[in-house]
Amino acid sequence: MYCVGIDLGGTNIAAGLVDLDGNIIYKDSVPTQRQRQYQEIIKDMAMLAKEVIEKSNVPMEKVKSIGVGSPGTPDCKNGIIVYNNNLNFRNVPIREEMQKYLDLPVYVDNDANCAALAESAAGAAKGTKTSVTITLGTGIGSGIIIDGKVYSGFNFAGGEIGHTVIVVDGEQCTCGRKGCWEAYASATALIRQTKRAAVENPESAINKLVDGDLDKIDAKTAFDAAKLGDETGEAVVKQYIKYIAEGVINVINIFMPEVLVIGGGVCKEGDYLLNPLKEMVKAGVYSKEEIPQTQIKTAQLGNDAGIVGAAMLGA
Repeated sequence: MYCVGIDLGGTNIAAGLVDLDGNIIYKDSVPTQRQRQYQEIIKDMAMLAKEVIEKSNVPMEKVKSIGVGSPGTPDCKNGIIVYNNNLNFRNVPIREEMQKYLDLPVYVDNDANCAALAESAAGAAKGTKTSVTITLGTGIGSGIIIDGKVYSGFNFAGGEIGHTVIVVDGEQCTCGRKGCWEAYASATALIRQTKRAAVENPESAINKLVDGDLDKIDAKTAFDAAKLGDETGEAVVKQYIKYIAEGVINVINIFMPEVLVIGGGVCKEGDYLLNPLKEMVKAGVYSKEEIPQTQIKTAQLGNDAGIVGAAMLGA
């Protein structure tokens, strides 16, 4: 049997036919064109689902379900996106609209939960029952898997680990609070920290790497400077990893997952990020070496996680 997974993004709609082991048989994407009415967007989702089934040469009777992952808050029980600011969705009946075009069960969940489900089913946390996946991007996405299932609270809005506070009255967060983990450990936060350091240290290699143009600073810049032996770059990276560690320690102390998966572009730094992070976490977690410890791994599925995880909603 197979499932269709749809990753509904602000820029593109991606869909794929996925087997029950999490392998993508065929995938494709179309532009979202998010200024449109939701009915038009959902029609495109349904047509794309039909296309990936047809091009996979899999008969419809072998397709078990369709899953949709979307940013924002879902009502998983009723197949509704309660709100999605990127698409200006409010109480959009995804399931009901999709079933006008395809006579299949339709499941809906948050995209971060789908990424966590994907890593649990077919990625870095495969073979485990409990895992947490953290994605460091524009913000911090997070998904919690307990006994192989997504946990998001009674109203499907829980698991927002990025909005737990690590510095009381700290940096302003986009959510309205101050000191959220997201305001310190997201890629956006790293860029802000790097720019601040570049202004305060004009002789730093950070400035040289971007020819003095602060707008060219990205999430790699501080790491690139640090690898050149630049003291300012090293200081930014060390502090940034410490911010990541503070949140990771909290997650581990609360959930004690078998695996904690970290995704996002910053994870391309590999051991340069992971080795010091693991040391900081090891020193900070409450449980000590006498009992098994949480493994920290980088995400394996990349951009396919949204498709795979959405498909797994109905697997």
